[in-house]
Amino acid sequence: MTAKENLERFGYELPSVSKPGGSYISVNVRANIAYVAIQFPICNEAYLYQGRLGNEISTEEGCRAMELCALNVLAQINKHVGFDNIVGLNHLDVYFQSGTAWDESPIVADGASDLFVKILEDKGRHSRAIFGVEKLPRNFSVGLTASFTIMAI
Repeated sequence: MTAKENLERFGYELPSVSKPGGSYISVNVRANIAYVAIQFPICNEAYLYQGRLGNEISTEEGCRAMELCALNVLAQINKHVGFDNIVGLNHLDVYFQSGTAWDESPIVADGASDLFVKILEDKGRHSRAIFGVEKLPRNFSVGLTASFTIMAI
């Protein structure tokens, strides 16, 4: 199935594409690699899931926040590259802010990883790194960057 068919089959809708929060572009294509700038849990311009994991945000909510970040990555890549031009997802960098006692980052990161495999199937398999940070912009609980191999466009 195609990515668009899988989005529909699993009941997902891509959010509107958010604008960069500074002097950069959302998707930077170099040769056959597309780098997607950090995406946050924003849905149609509404800021969601603000706070620290383990404090204001539960692990389950963190998974949903990360899934939303992944949907934003897909919205960006679809707009700037097109689903039909994806060869495969290469790598994710997962960022989170949490309380000191919280230690379930792999579970939250799976919110994005699982979505990419559901929607992109084998093209969605990837490596990843997870980073706990002191502070994310707008007090978002999570953020996500991604790189894709694409066909020449």
